[in-house]
Amino acid sequence: MSASLRFTRRVWKSFIDNKGHDVQCFPNLVINRAVPGTVDFSLKIEPYNLNRVGTVHGGLIMSLTDTLGSLAVASKGHYMTGVSTDIGASFVRPSGRTGDTLHARATITAMGRSLAYTRVDFTNAAGELVAYGHHTKYVGKSSSDPNNVKFSEDGERVIEGNDVD
Repeated sequence: MSASLRFTRRVWKSFIDNKGHDVQCFPNLVINRAVPGTVDFSLKIEPYNLNRVGTVHGGLIMSLTDTLGSLAVASKGHYMTGVSTDIGASFVRPSGRTGDTLHARATITAMGRSLAYTRVDFTNAAGELVAYGHHTKYVGKSSSDPNNVKFSEDGERVIEGNDVD
């Protein structure tokens, strides 16, 4: 398992351990792959993820855009992933029903000293784009967190900081 994937899963565990919004809305989120700047996820859709017409609620897509954008920042070695300054989503087609699996890829489109810009593409089991989100984060203060690490370019190993399993 790559260092970037281990680290991103560690940050996700800290979200879950906080017992806040994420664990209530999508405790079964799976991080499948992480390289610096890109993370792939899957989520089995549960009844509590639906709107009243029986398809994925748009609020779930918005919440996932927020969380997955944050985890894309984590994939670059940031333990604290900053705060949101802007977020939005576009809904292309229904995203699924109970029992379906929603897939997502979160990518950092740009990251500087103060701001990180992410995009999250959501696809169904057939690989069709069902929604996409964008998320801007202020990362200025989180850039100096002592738990941050630096990865090799491919994300396979930690070259600075502590590599914790």
